[in-house]
Amino acid sequence: MADVKWIKIAVDMFDNRKIKQIGSMPEGDSLLLMWVQLLCLAGNVNDGGFIYLTKEIPYTDEMLATQFNKPISTVRLALKTFEQFGMIEIINNMIFLSSWEKYQSTDRLATIREKDRERKRRKREAEKLLPQNSMECPRTSMDVPRLDIEGDIDIDKDKNKSISKKSPRHKHGEYQNVLLSDDDLEKLKAEFPSDWDQRIQRLSEYMASSGKSYKNHLATIRNWARRDKPAAKAAAKSAGEQDMTDLDKYF
Repeated sequence: MADVKWIKIAVDMFDNRKIKQIGSMPEGDSLLLMWVQLLCLAGNVNDGGFIYLTKEIPYTDEMLATQFNKPISTVRLALKTFEQFGMIEIINNMIFLSSWEKYQSTDRLATIREKDRERKRRKREAEKLLPQNSMECPRTSMDVPRLDIEGDIDIDKDKNKSISKKSPRHKHGEYQNVLLSDDDLEKLKAEFPSDWDQRIQRLSEYMASSGKSYKNHLATIRNWARRDKPAAKAAAKSAGEQDMTDLDKYF
């Protein structure tokens, strides 16, 4: 049953003669508190005034003592008193609040139960649509969103378009392992007009001998070129210093 968030309690509840009699007993305050707790528990179960853990498991005295954090002696005294005053009945070992429908809006509670049944029905229907071997965790919400199949198809179309726009790459180098598109090759020739083919050959030989591979061969050639610049400068500087040393021999 669906839980409810409220129950109705009459403002003159403590003017009731049964409540006054119970309040005058030695443990009256504890008994009255337990009566309100039973009302809340009945609202939580929401089954016409019956109180149980499940329909197959009625509450025992020990279970109620744990539920209400009361000594079991107080629980037993309260249940005996409520039964004697005609406030509860024991039906099939389940506690039933005799005046539940008299004070509660049972039509409202019935509406809540009906909505709960409808949500459960929709959940079962949604679960039937899931793949049998699905490893997904079950949804916590009863409302299953509509599957946007058309949207998924559109996304796939967009992906295919983006793939088709990519230029095909061709094999270059002695070992035919340097992949460059026509556009990549034109960029390479523009950036390295004097030795672009040597740079391709260098990459081809290195990948063939080392077994390494790269995602973007144009980017690799550019990266190697950037690393070559400091080495070239250092070599030029070293050569210049050597020339000066040679000149010193003559002076």
